[in-house]
Amino acid sequence: MNKYELAKKITQLEGLTNEEKASLVELLRSQKKYGLVWEDKPEEIETRLVDELPVLTEVPERAIVSESPDAPNHILIEGDNLEALTALAYTHEGKIDVIYIDPPYNTGNKDFVYNDSYVDREDGYRHSKWLSFMNKRLQIAKSLLSSGGVIFISIDDNEQAQLKLLCDEIFGSDNFITNIIWQSTAGSNTGNEIVTTTEYVLVYTSNRSRAHFDGQPPSADTFKLSDEYVKERGRYTLDKLDRRRVGGHYSEALNFPIEMPDGTLRYPGGGQQVNEGWNYLWSKTKVKWGLDNNFIVFKKNKEKWAVYCKRYQNVDNNNKPVDRTTPYRNLITSDLFNTAQGTAELANIFNIRPFAFPKPSGLVKFLLSTTVTTLHNATILDFFAGSGTTLHATMQLNAEDGGHRKCILVTNNENNICEEVTYERNKRVIQGYTTPKGEEVEGLHDNNLRYYRTNFLSRDKSVKNMRQLVRLATDMLCIKNDVYTEAEFCGKKINPNIARYFDNGQGNRMLVIYEERAIQLLVQLTAQTEDDGIKTMVYVFSPGADPYTDDFEDIAERVKLCALPSAIYEAYKRVLPKRKPKFLDEALQEMKAQAEAEANVQQTLDFGENDNMNEEGGEA
Repeated sequence: MNKYELAKKITQLEGLTNEEKASLVELLRSQKKYGLVWEDKPEEIETRLVDELPVLTEVPERAIVSESPDAPNHILIEGDNLEALTALAYTHEGKIDVIYIDPPYNTGNKDFVYNDSYVDREDGYRHSKWLSFMNKRLQIAKSLLSSGGVIFISIDDNEQAQLKLLCDEIFGSDNFITNIIWQSTAGSNTGNEIVTTTEYVLVYTSNRSRAHFDGQPPSADTFKLSDEYVKERGRYTLDKLDRRRVGGHYSEALNFPIEMPDGTLRYPGGGQQVNEGWNYLWSKTKVKWGLDNNFIVFKKNKEKWAVYCKRYQNVDNNNKPVDRTTPYRNLITSDLFNTAQGTAELANIFNIRPFAFPKPSGLVKFLLSTTVTTLHNATILDFFAGSGTTLHATMQLNAEDGGHRKCILVTNNENNICEEVTYERNKRVIQGYTTPKGEEVEGLHDNNLRYYRTNFLSRDKSVKNMRQLVRLATDMLCIKNDVYTEAEFCGKKINPNIARYFDNGQGNRMLVIYEERAIQLLVQLTAQTEDDGIKTMVYVFSPGADPYTDDFEDIAERVKLCALPSAIYEAYKRVLPKRKPKFLDEALQEMKAQAEAEANVQQTLDFGENDNMNEEGGEA
């Protein structure tokens, strides 16, 4: 009996309501043949999202805006991360280069809240609740990643095994990169059991063939010296130019004298006489080139000369650009970054400990460096933002290499964490602060931070609701297009109830039209201004999917059109929870089609010579 036949029997059962039958059919349809299986536990926020749409609304008084016109715009969203991720599904689908998250570890020690209640160790559905919680969020997170995007997930032994299976299912086991082992603490010297000192960071990508990973640069101690070529070649270290050679590695042609600064000759191995079995690493021609280009250094110690070649950080010994990085390893020891450092770092900023067990910014910066060192314009997301470490690390990276990476943080405001810790921490990092010891820490001033809250309106598609959605979504459009400065349109002030115009002065422009009746006038104003070759992104309220393209015909080359709210509805439809059908007919028809499709596939796999296997004693 296939699923369709079984579903049909369910519809014929007596004593069940239509909704109960629909639930049974849905359960049948979702039954897995292989993989991680758990009891799905609905969240209250899901119930709300069945009937309401989330939008992001700016809190303008909390905006921190740099004097630098090139400062990157970072975003902090206060709200449930499922709500925020749904909104980001419209603004950032396929645009996130790196995600780092530090979700609750589900230890049973009041670290995981589900439907406003702590989940403790005695909860029989403890793991199911956590998996349900993570599954919904990671499904949306996957849709946000760019074609080669990477996600890092911190976790410990409580859920590491389950999380690995869940991520294999969501991102694909082929896109698993590694499980980084992090020694987060030195551990205790007491007790009778083996002490756990490690946590993990699971690393996945949206598409392994397109994923980008940077190499680890040499340690700062490797290249200490500098000369007049430091800008082009970088710093350098010295390597001896001669070596003892054995057997077939020896070359007579490389056993020659080099003239020292005092006019004496020096053979490889030292002295003015030939030393058997010794060679210079470079030929005579190469040595002359090295002397002419300042790649060779002579040093005298106790009347004996030594010959060195300079090994530069950025060029090889032919003065050609070189990459001296090496692959990162999946082991991080506590002497590099540990939990105690994260606690001390936060205490330095606040003079108190406002947050338990924060990740050190050095750890997050290290993880980000594995993939964004050469991506100076990367967009980074953390939807379990906690104390805001990921933004701190992003701004540190930008300060070190002049990057323009943008970071999006999402956290709820439980115990005022978003307002008093996440926001306040990064506000101080941007503006500067004083440590408990009285030391002044200069701010990372070239950063903008904008604060948003999640808001809601009905999913019902009445004209009134549709118009309200477009108005409320304007702040989201600013995020989507990375333009926040409202300006006059074609030298004219326009009524904000009719339309709003944004221009960052650097070629990024956006016009949002709430009243379609104003299109003709706005087109005329545009036509009267000189075309500078820069297109304006125009969002137009429309009850359908047509952004009144014909009305923009005269300026078609100067605008890019999008009809709202249909574009928002389409994006949300892919991530919002489905509403239960009032009737079973649609579900049954879908399952019937699926059963027929499976039957057709089976027919294509059946070979004629096996048709009579049972008669010939084959498999029954």
